[in-house]
Amino acid sequence: MCNSQWRTMGIVLLIFGTVFLTPTIVLSLPTPGECQDGVLPSGALSRICIPARDWNGDLVVWAHGYTAYNKPLDFQHLMLPDGTYLPDLVQKLGFAFATTSYRTNGLAILEGADDIRELVSAFPGVSGSPPRHTYITGASEGGIITTLLVEQSPELFSGGLACCGPIGDFQKQLNYMGDFRVLFDYFFPGIIPGSPVEIPQEVIDNWETVYAPAIGDELTEDRGALRQLIETSKATIDQEDLEHAVDSAIGLLWYNVFATNDATEKLGGNPYGNRLRWYHGSENDLDLNQSVERFSADAAALAEISKYQTTGRVTIPLVTIHTTGDEIVPFWHETLYFGKVRSGGSSINVTQIPIRRYGHCNFTTREVLAAFGLLVLQVTGEEVVGGTRVQGVE
Repeated sequence: MCNSQWRTMGIVLLIFGTVFLTPTIVLSLPTPGECQDGVLPSGALSRICIPARDWNGDLVVWAHGYTAYNKPLDFQHLMLPDGTYLPDLVQKLGFAFATTSYRTNGLAILEGADDIRELVSAFPGVSGSPPRHTYITGASEGGIITTLLVEQSPELFSGGLACCGPIGDFQKQLNYMGDFRVLFDYFFPGIIPGSPVEIPQEVIDNWETVYAPAIGDELTEDRGALRQLIETSKATIDQEDLEHAVDSAIGLLWYNVFATNDATEKLGGNPYGNRLRWYHGSENDLDLNQSVERFSADAAALAEISKYQTTGRVTIPLVTIHTTGDEIVPFWHETLYFGKVRSGGSSINVTQIPIRRYGHCNFTTREVLAAFGLLVLQVTGEEVVGGTRVQGVE
């Protein structure tokens, strides 16, 4: 997408955010109701919350982000950075809220999508009636789940809001993570035991107490190597802010440590390969490319990844929001997805909103609400203001 288009969407966000969140005098606000927890047929946990007063008849479904494979099943990412509890926020706007733990943690994109389909089917049994409109929204891993559901199951949803998801190319996302670990091992050898494609259990068990602190110390002490790591990996890391750069590098390596073995098991093999990759940007690219560890992806894993790829064929409104400085799921996913959308003739149904800020999913509550309000406007032609609907907006 050209710069003028990105600027236009930024202006739309600011204008709509002002309208959507301007304090408004209303006689009453919807009152959050008591949430009902249950278990879906897949074994995933479900939570459904319906306003006790003034429900507008619509439903918002939340798809949570990546959760480490070794964590217990639970409802994830329900608290916004400013401390706002997401189910209450949604209900105060007049909407019912539903979410699921998914049946598994770790790589859970396909399973999560199926669990949300089950969740939508279960909702009328709790509410007593089907919703007028159903909106799917999610962040990070939940962002790609949202996009796949919009593409694959438009009959279940009125529209979707995908936040900071790897929606452009899932294979490239895996390569991005794998490249960072491979290059880290070259510039900082011996810090993390094992292989980038096979993580020892000892590293996982002692990540927080041993390895993350050791990595932080090494990155801080050798800023020259850190700059080369950033340049050769093309990671979106703030080179001018050492604290940000170190934290982001540790965050990327966390995904390698906690996601690799789980993904290999679920994909039926190693999905990462760099046999033909030429890395550049170091002080000695020839030595780098001769010495860096090389791997070949397994054919079975590559074939399985096709199920995780978006198509860009969208028939209902989809809004995406992404920080331009996202170090975990880079912003280039939005550019790649726009290419798919344009090729599929679906651009009329997709609105992409860039947020010019550093950090993964680093949005304010105002920005997310504004993006959601824009989605509702596209679906219904109505603005959401202070928990009420303003009709007749064209």
